[in-house]
Amino acid sequence: MKGIWKNSEVKELFEVVENYKEKNKSLKLAFISHAQKYGRKPNSVRNYYYHEVDNLKEDGTRLEKLGINLSLHSKTNVAYFSPEEEKALMKEVDDMVQKGISVRKACLTLSGGDISQMLRYQNKYRNYLAKNKKNQQNIDKNDKLEKPDNVITFKRMGKTLSDSEVQSLFMGLVRLVKRNALEESEEAYKARLTQANESLRKAIAKLSTSQRDNDKLKEELSKVKNENSRLVNLNLQLRCDRAEKLRQKLEEKE
Repeated sequence: MKGIWKNSEVKELFEVVENYKEKNKSLKLAFISHAQKYGRKPNSVRNYYYHEVDNLKEDGTRLEKLGINLSLHSKTNVAYFSPEEEKALMKEVDDMVQKGISVRKACLTLSGGDISQMLRYQNKYRNYLAKNKKNQQNIDKNDKLEKPDNVITFKRMGKTLSDSEVQSLFMGLVRLVKRNALEESEEAYKARLTQANESLRKAIAKLSTSQRDNDKLKEELSKVKNENSRLVNLNLQLRCDRAEKLRQKLEEKE
């Protein structure tokens, strides 16, 4: 059962904690690692560990049986920061980070090399950043809800408009509508004129093409006529030559 801790598992948990401490890793990761292996919840593993540290202090026989070096395991008493201490710490870390130093190295320097204290400073600084980020997001959200600069707020009138004021307002709206209609008409006229010019250009281009085709046909027709005239003259010449030869043969026979 998950609720029952065997001695082998207890010993392994303490060994995992010692290993993570030796490598300067967070104990939270040690509890998560053990919980994943045995199907437990990380918080349950954490609570059992600190409870067992207290129990083993009072039970030397079981401590010897498990072979655990209790000097490597101790409960951490949480010391809370005062507002002044927190403000001073955040400023020191911020100053070092702005100089290009990593958060981890800055916290390690301020802790004097104490890994536990370094992790405490580092977690505090990260919480500080997350809190400031959330506050900034709320400020940005409120800024977006404010009225834009280009919105003009009109004062509420203490009385209703008079007839003359209503008439002036109405005439102003009429002039505005007429001006918009005129502008739209001009745009429509320009569009139709552009379309007509385009159609005329295409017609002229087509006519020019047709005229060139007609000129070419006339030239070809002229060539055909000239060739036909040449052939007629040639045929006539051939007939004359034959007639002359025939006359000469008749004269020879006489």
